[in-house]
Amino acid sequence: MHAVGIVAAAGSGLRLGAGRSKALVQLGGRALVCWAVDSLRDGGVNDVVVAVPVREQSLFATVLPMDVRLVAGGRTRTASVRAALAAVRGRADVVLVHDAARPLTPPDAVARVLAALEGGARAVVPVVPVVDTTVVVDDSGAVADTVPRETLRRVQTPQGFEHATLAAAYDRLGDDAELTDDAAVVRAAGVQVVTVAGDERAAKITVPHDLELAELQVRR
Repeated sequence: MHAVGIVAAAGSGLRLGAGRSKALVQLGGRALVCWAVDSLRDGGVNDVVVAVPVREQSLFATVLPMDVRLVAGGRTRTASVRAALAAVRGRADVVLVHDAARPLTPPDAVARVLAALEGGARAVVPVVPVVDTTVVVDDSGAVADTVPRETLRRVQTPQGFEHATLAAAYDRLGDDAELTDDAAVVRAAGVQVVTVAGDERAAKITVPHDLELAELQVRR
């Protein structure tokens, strides 16, 4: 089974306030995108394509290994993954889509996604339980209801797919569609998505505090 990893790295990172592409922000002296690529490779995915901002493609080329393929990302995450898939066509049995903003994803989490695909799953996502009390609020901000959390999960990446299944789902998706993740794309095409255990270390870096916590982890 040949697997190709796609890393979505074209985000601007405005909420992080870094003044540059989020994927190029440094963590422990290395760009976030480098950590994400290493997570995939250490978990068993050697062939990697990275979707990057057009204007910063040369910068990404200087920090990533030469055998990582770079493609021009789009205005949205969905557009970026679509562009990367076009570069993958014919090269993979399965595809794992990973966020550069999840740099500390352990290789074991990647391996669990691969194992599920090896076992016959067409689509698989890593998840972690929701441990906080979760509520619904009304327009005024008042608590309207409490949501039972026993069946709730937080979805992480990398998300894994049978290559043909993901490509077909994207082909059916409208050009202007923007879904929150790739699991939503295949679910819109009627494909069942199964889950495997994620890892709290695969937390997403969105705001400066997230980066500070990640720095503490790599210094241990």
